[in-house]
Amino acid sequence: MEIKKIIEALLFASNQPLSIKQLQRLFPETQCPDSRLIQTALDSITMDYSIRAVELKQLASGYRFQVRSEFAPHVARLLEEKPPKYSRALLETLAIIAYQQPVTRTDIEEIRGVSVSSSILNTLLEREWIQNVGQKQVPGLPTLYATTKQFLDYFNLASLSQLPSLNALQEWDEAMITLQHTQQVNSEAEFNPQTSRTHP
Repeated sequence: MEIKKIIEALLFASNQPLSIKQLQRLFPETQCPDSRLIQTALDSITMDYSIRAVELKQLASGYRFQVRSEFAPHVARLLEEKPPKYSRALLETLAIIAYQQPVTRTDIEEIRGVSVSSSILNTLLEREWIQNVGQKQVPGLPTLYATTKQFLDYFNLASLSQLPSLNALQEWDEAMITLQHTQQVNSEAEFNPQTSRTHP
């Protein structure tokens, strides 16, 4: 029970998702629980919050507390900063990378039918939503891009398998709209203890 309370406190205080290994490192070396005990505690905390307005969410890089999406519009009214708005072109580019990775800039342009500005790729790289994963073995050796764990965390996903199936999406436009909606909801829903006065 003490381990569970410590883990709950650590997750509540952190402004980033914490993995099981990261949680282990936050215990004194002589009192470090094994991964099985930590997972059991995480499962128990998840169950405790199953009927609360706040949930413990497993993401690609770890676990974090966040407001459930249905309450996000209310919580957003508390925050001074509005979620950033991204252009259609940026979200289309991101959707193509997410579904077709690894891809080159030329691949993206062929799918979109228009050129991709360097500023869009730079923004995605700066946000750490995409990364350089090598070079395509063709003349010119163009850079290959793929998404990151930070991309999954931001869009509230544990893995790429949770992306909507392309079989269910008839056009890239629908994939872009889905990503845009998810981005807006989860920007508002992310639960940051540093912007909240009390634990629910």
